[in-house]
Amino acid sequence: MSRVLVVDDEPGLRRALTINLSARGWDVTAVGDGTSALEAAARTRPDVVLLDLGLPDLDGLDVVAGLRGWSDVPIIVLTARTSSADTVDALDAGADDYVTKPFAMDVLLARLRAAVRRRGAGEGVPEVVEAGALRVDLARRTVTRHGEPVKLTPTEWHLLQVLVTSAGRLVTQTELLKEVWGPAYGRETNYLRVYVAQLRRKLEETPSQPRHLITEPGMGYRFEV
Repeated sequence: MSRVLVVDDEPGLRRALTINLSARGWDVTAVGDGTSALEAAARTRPDVVLLDLGLPDLDGLDVVAGLRGWSDVPIIVLTARTSSADTVDALDAGADDYVTKPFAMDVLLARLRAAVRRRGAGEGVPEVVEAGALRVDLARRTVTRHGEPVKLTPTEWHLLQVLVTSAGRLVTQTELLKEVWGPAYGRETNYLRVYVAQLRRKLEETPSQPRHLITEPGMGYRFEV
């Protein structure tokens, strides 16, 4: 039985999807907001996620980003937004497919089956990565050091997320710039120096002698556990 996580703030639609999918053999978990979605994904490890973009607490794209920080689970965006820009934004954020409301149930089921088939055997990285005194929760997008929460800016978090999900591997300067700041960036290495220095001040025991955020001169950076 395949597991599906349904995320939609409309109670009627959540109930209808739960009934229809359960009747067709799916194991359904349904929630109504983004925070609950990230928690449920970490707890239930779904095979596919149906995600509305218009949620009461988080934008759906933030939920996509939160999931992509630690999981390769297929994400099908289910939304009333119909502009091509919304479609591009969702796919660029990491969604795998896009279905607009209203939709035909048989078409949605076919999309779900195709997404599960395409997933393959990969299970992503662990949702929690521990490195010395650091604990990075990729699912909940939080960091603690010696058990105390560390406040990061969105850019600092994104940079750390990219490095942690590639732990032990060199991530080039160009890769980091394009991933964190966007495809138009590639040479602004001063951005990386500034933000890596900020992360070291917040996360390293001795920022001048980093243990986890390692520079490979002229090439890029590595996160060491």
